Amino acid sequence: MLVENKFPLGYMVKKVWFDLTMVVLVGLCAHFISQRYENLLPEIPLNIPIFLGTAISVLLSFKMNQSYDRWWEARKIWGSIVNDSRNLVIQLQTFLSRKHGAFIRTIAYRQIAWCYCLGQSLRGLSPLENMHAYLSKEDIEVLKAHNNKPLAIVQLNARDLQQVKEAGEVDVYCYVELNNTLSSLVDYMGMAERINNTVFPVTYRYYLHLIIYIFVVTLSIALEDVNALFKLPLLVLICGCFFLIEKSAYHLQDPFRNRPSDTPVTSIARTIEINIRQLLGESKVPAPMVAKSFYVT
Repeated sequence: MLVENKFPLGYMVKKVWFDLTMVVLVGLCAHFISQRYENLLPEIPLNIPIFLGTAISVLLSFKMNQSYDRWWEARKIWGSIVNDSRNLVIQLQTFLSRKHGAFIRTIAYRQIAWCYCLGQSLRGLSPLENMHAYLSKEDIEVLKAHNNKPLAIVQLNARDLQQVKEAGEVDVYCYVELNNTLSSLVDYMGMAERINNTVFPVTYRYYLHLIIYIFVVTLSIALEDVNALFKLPLLVLICGCFFLIEKSAYHLQDPFRNRPSDTPVTSIARTIEINIRQLLGESKVPAPMVAKSFYVT
């Protein structure tokens, strides 16, 4: 997730350098043709690029709203995961007696592992990377046989809770509450996977990109009488704004692609780990994740 400050200009330029280069080339070509072959280019009134620019603004506004809705939905899902992860540990400590401390710790550490594992899985990274600090060797061997590692972790917790219930260590009402919390976590996982697996209409981006380039061409021709020293910077400034907004919307629409604009799932998982370890009464807890220059992961 991009942080509020320390936002580098180079990051923005890097995202649109190819498009800005094309804008400069189109402007130079239009200027060269207008100077050498005066009658070759058609006369385009300025109203045409103005109309196209207005249409592009409307389309970009719609796309940005849709993309931000996807990003914000992903952030709300992970906010709910934070709440239920805390609830799970507090419920265990409330419903079970003190002699079940080791059992509660096992479930709690699996929940920490689940958060990291889900984030890495959504980003296409190795789900079991660095999981040895939270899971036993037996658990890891079981997880290796599953395609959906986070779901398998929830299943391990559900099986252990069922054994505790069958042993009479927890009454049925408390067991139902614990099971509801696990079910909610599975629901949130499914919501995040739905966002990750639902492709934003690709044709919409290509059509919008094409319209912006048509705008670049028409504006270059409409400004053929303007000195090139003024026309090129003007073209880059106006079209650069359109391309930046379009690129920002493109990145926001996929909040789990391991990019600086992502939902900060690793940072959220670290917060959950800190909370759970402190709920368990541990004194050694990791520090919150800090921003990497201008974003947090």
